[in-house]
Amino acid sequence: MPLQLLGLRTAVHPAPDLDAAKRWWSEQLGTAPYFDEPFYVGFDVAGYELGLLPGADPADGVLTYWGVDDVPAAVAQLLAAGATGHVAPADVGGGIVTATVRTPGGSVLGLIHNPHFRAGG
Repeated sequence: MPLQLLGLRTAVHPAPDLDAAKRWWSEQLGTAPYFDEPFYVGFDVAGYELGLLPGADPADGVLTYWGVDDVPAAVAQLLAAGATGHVAPADVGGGIVTATVRTPGGSVLGLIHNPHFRAGG
């Protein structure tokens, strides 16, 4: 059965210097983040999430998260198809579940279930 992706949800930028990244993105977007914690900063950009993650590895580049109904099931399907684990499924708060895998080509694929997401804002 093909993987059922529900569309793009989030792009997370590694931000080793979270304060500097938050200032820069706030200036570029003309708005303050709607979510601002030491472990993650989130901006609403046209109904999608632009995130800043201080713990992400800049070598992985921007992490793009695709929506799915069931993150653990999607991860299991991708692992069975040759992907390797990157970050295991976890509830990051508010019922939002994320995970990442490495595709056979080495890129990082993010998966997210966000019960609060509404397409188009």
